[in-house]
Parts: sequence; structure tokens; C-alpha cells
Amino acid sequence: MFQFLLKRFFAAVVLVLFVTFITFAVMKINFTLPEINFVAKIPFTQIKFFEIHSDKTLIQTGDPLADLKLNPTISEERIKEEAKRLGIDKAFVEQYFTWLQNILKGDFGLSQSNQKVVDLIKPALVNTLLLNLLAIFFTWIIAIPLGVIAAVNYKTWIDDALRVLTSVFMSVPGYVLAIFMLIFALNTGLFPIGGLTSSYYNELNFFGKAFDLSKHLVIPVFIMVIGGIVGIQRQMRANLLDVLHDNYILTAKAKGLKSSVVFFKHALRNAINPLVTILGYELSSLFAGSALVEMVLGYPGLGNLTLEAARKLDVNLVLANLLLGSVMLVLGNLLADLLLIYVDPRLKSRQID
Repeated sequence: MFQFLLKRFFAAVVLVLFVTFITFAVMKINFTLPEINFVAKIPFTQIKFFEIHSDKTLIQTGDPLADLKLNPTISEERIKEEAKRLGIDKAFVEQYFTWLQNILKGDFGLSQSNQKVVDLIKPALVNTLLLNLLAIFFTWIIAIPLGVIAAVNYKTWIDDALRVLTSVFMSVPGYVLAIFMLIFALNTGLFPIGGLTSSYYNELNFFGKAFDLSKHLVIPVFIMVIGGIVGIQRQMRANLLDVLHDNYILTAKAKGLKSSVVFFKHALRNAINPLVTILGYELSSLFAGSALVEMVLGYPGLGNLTLEAARKLDVNLVLANLLLGSVMLVLGNLLADLLLIYVDPRLKSRQID
């Protein structure tokens, strides 16, 4: 087990460094495209569909000081000071390793707004974790029973109805559902949109605060649950149908074991095992999973924060968010492996690569 954890740790370090370096390079380096000359014609004629001609083109990733330079009240000296503070005047490699060295000290640097990156990320991180953990919890407690019900009632009207329902959910893209729910909330006034709390939140008592927070979370959690139920429900149904027809299940029934014992102790447990990997993947994508919902609904999470930081080329803020996502990816995969070892004793005696 120790050797397995050690391998995963070194793989995680390499992965995180690679992802951060590539992102840092994309946000810092300017690219030059070669000359392109292309003409498409209809064969045996002189008719051209289209043609492309371009000289060498410099594609710039952007200027993190663009907002300051466009402000006529900001002096040239102030812009130079800001460039020095952000490290723009240093070489690319030196900038990256300076940032990496500061990260190891727990210093994520300053944003373009001269605020500590940690102070900007903390509230957004809490909001995103709250939304995603609630969505995962409700998705699984709904999807697993639905999958079991569909498998137990195989080829009945119940199974057909659940398949139709999940097909409908699958056919609706997440952003479309988010827009529909946004329109519904605006027209009915039943649920608030934008933010996580009301303006009078601090004046409420404990139960009032909990109710106000819940109202703001209903729509984003509902959208994410609808999108997540489909895959898990169908996977659970397929796994359970496969397990129920395995030889060891038929043998257990032939020996006279109670149907409830066969189902819950043997069939259900083995059918859930493959879903552990999916759970690990969902945990690894906690930050990215709700980004679209956050943007459409104006939810104050990491999705909105990262989008705004990328738009302004706030390198420290973008890299901090990316680092969090990479760490969650690694931890989620590691947790999935450990859960598989726990739920499937056969893996304890095997070497996991």
C-alpha cells in the first residue's frame, strides 16, 4: 500500500507541474503563425470556392495591463510599477519558477487588483464546494435507487418509463436547462437568482439564514442533479443486470439463500463497485463541473472567478485556480483507487499499477 501511495504521489507532482507550466506558457507566450496560401477550386474549371492568403501573423495572448493602459488617469510610472510587481519585466522561465517557489511557501501572489489571491479564492472555493457536494449527494441518493428499481423491474413499464425519463434528461444540454430555469425563476419569483444570499441575510436568525441559503441553492443544485442522474442510473441498472445473471448469484439462489441476502449482500455490492471510479472522477471535477451553471446563473463560485481572471489575464489567479483543479483531479483518482480496494477485497492482494 505504501509503495502504491508513493507512486501516486510522484505521478501527482509531475502532473500538477506539467499542467501549470503549460497554462503559464499559454498565458505568457506570443505565437507566430507561418504564411498560409491555399486555394480551393472546382476540378477542371477556373471557379474558386475560397482562398486563404496570410503573411506571418503574430498572435498575442493579451496584455494583463490593458485595463490600466486604457485608463487615461493612470500614469506611465504607475504602469511600470505594476508591471514590476506582476513580474512582467522578468524572463518567462524566471517568472514561472518565482511563482512556483512562492507557491511552496504558501504564497499565491497578488492579483491585478492588488489583493491576495488566497483572499479572493477562499469564498469562491467554499461556494463551489457547497454547490458540488450537495449536487453529488442528491444525485447519488436518487440515481442509485432508480437504477436498482429499473433493474429489478427489467422489461416492465417501470423500466420503460425510467428509460424514457432519463433519455429526456440526457437530450437537454446543461446550459439550456440553466436558461430555462433562469426564465422560470424570473417569471415566477419563487427562487432568487444571482448570488448566494439575500441583501438582508445578516439580519436573519440561524434558521432564516439557512432557509435563505437553501432558496438560492435550489435551482443550481437541481440543474446539476438532473444532468448527473442519467449516467449513474443507467450504469447502475446495467451493472446490476449483469451481476444478477452471474453464476455465483444463481448458485447462491440454488443453495436456498434468501433473496434479500443474495440481492443486498452479493449482487448489489458487486454492482456498485464499478461506480466507485465514477465517484472519484466526480470528486476530481468538483471545480469544473459547475462552471457553466455558475456563469449562467451568476453564482459566486470559482467558475465565474476563473472566467473573469482569464479575461483579464490575471496569471496568478488563473494559475491558483488551475492548481486547485489539478490537485482535486489527483486526489479524486487516488480516492477512487482506495475505495475500490476497500469495497473489493480481491484487490488487496493484487498490485495496483
